[in-house]
Amino acid sequence: MPAYSYDPQPFVRPPELDGGRTGAPVAIVGAGPVGLAMAIDLALQGVRSVVLDDNNVVSVGSRAICWAKRTLEIFDRLGVGERMLAKGVTWKVGRLFHGETEVYSFDLLPEDGHKYPAFINLQQYYVEQYLLDRAKEFPDLIDLRFLSKVTGHHAREDGVTLTVETPEGAYDLRADWLLACDGANSATRRRMGLAFAGQTFEEQFLIADIEMAESPFAQGQPERWFWFDPSFHPGKSALLHMQPDDIYRIDLQLDPGADAKAEATEEKVIPRIRAIVGDRPFRLDWLSVYRFRCIRLDRFVQGRVIFVGDSAHVVSPFGARGGNGGIQDADNLGWKLAAVVKGAAGPALIASYDEERGHGAAENILNSARSTNFMTPKTPVEALFRHETLRLAHDHPFARRLINSGRLSLPCSLAGLSLQTPGEGRVGEPMVDAPVGEGWLLPLLHGAFTLVGFGDIALPDLGLRRVGIGQSARDYPTYDDRTGHALQRYGTGLAYLVRPDGHAAAVFRGRVDPQALDAALSRAMGRDCERAMA
Repeated sequence: MPAYSYDPQPFVRPPELDGGRTGAPVAIVGAGPVGLAMAIDLALQGVRSVVLDDNNVVSVGSRAICWAKRTLEIFDRLGVGERMLAKGVTWKVGRLFHGETEVYSFDLLPEDGHKYPAFINLQQYYVEQYLLDRAKEFPDLIDLRFLSKVTGHHAREDGVTLTVETPEGAYDLRADWLLACDGANSATRRRMGLAFAGQTFEEQFLIADIEMAESPFAQGQPERWFWFDPSFHPGKSALLHMQPDDIYRIDLQLDPGADAKAEATEEKVIPRIRAIVGDRPFRLDWLSVYRFRCIRLDRFVQGRVIFVGDSAHVVSPFGARGGNGGIQDADNLGWKLAAVVKGAAGPALIASYDEERGHGAAENILNSARSTNFMTPKTPVEALFRHETLRLAHDHPFARRLINSGRLSLPCSLAGLSLQTPGEGRVGEPMVDAPVGEGWLLPLLHGAFTLVGFGDIALPDLGLRRVGIGQSARDYPTYDDRTGHALQRYGTGLAYLVRPDGHAAAVFRGRVDPQALDAALSRAMGRDCERAMA
């Protein structure tokens, strides 16, 4: 029996089966983390959606478990971050072994002054359940429809009509926009005949989740352990992570051409795990085999159909780029689609989702492919490079920087892309948290365009939300920099125009010129692109 207890969701008869119509402008296919995050994000901005899923339980198996700081900050904005942090296993130290020897360790967040850690480990079924609970808090804005399989769709110039099959019959659903959040094997993508291009690797890895009360980590502190060529799995790679509920994730590289079905059996797996954990008692909780893929759509926006998450791009699991990338897709698209639905922006703003998250996907695929090639060399030259890098890394720090066991997910910078006004400092980067007042900086910036000033700089009133940090009393809210982290990270005498997704769209030094601010805001809303297209 799995450690997690699944609670099936009920089928609710939709009004369309009785001749009614929902009238929500957005249809979301897929009630995984990305689809639910999209629905919540839209609801927070007053936009209604219908979420359709052919299943009625959350993720079977732990699947995505590693959630990065940037993603946790997005989840915080959506209202589930603190719940995830309370349940998740917090870690920041990783150790890399060559054989039985520890080559080096790293600390992903050595400084303090952040609300969220570098990473937590939390099984996908918990993440989905927390998002589902949150989505149910918006009954007038989020229409959750389980056991509702989308079998077809017809795109029009002004919207999309979906065909939905249910236990009580089929119906058509009309929406202005269709968000395909239906995963790596997206039926939406297949129906449209869209090419999913890139690189598929021959190598396969076995995932084994085990329940084990006795921790293998020193003093029980959770860490990430990665081995090259360990004695318990010679010539291959292995990874160990801790999850909540005494569940541990073990990844084992398989032989080339291995039969996935035969490998994912207790007879094969238990001896391998016993070689890693020794005589500690354990119980198998979940098994799976996956193949590395680094592939993507050429365009994520296809008229009124928009692809989000794994339906748009897939990377190898090492580096925690899949689930984190999907949530960052939703974060990028949510405010843009809401602005378009409300008539506050035109199609160019939606097109910027394709530009910005296409850039993010390309960055993730590049890093993922490099990790895969280092872990599983394809040529004698690659094998020699890895061998010599690992040999030198035992004694020479420079070689340790060359080891690639999955470069861990980092926030994507949008510097130089269409919506950002060129400038200094953090233009295009997501804002970094800091303690301010009695709370934190990022929640003050969530969900709307905000002008935030640090130190001695006045913020003009142009109808934007304004926030001052380390300033004397103003005609807008100000907060103390109680630990000094905010001014240290952002400088003094600077103001940042921050987008609803937390990226800095423009930076002003010394003085905020109202005309320059208005131009930066216009650009961040895609209006410059609209004029160029006209």
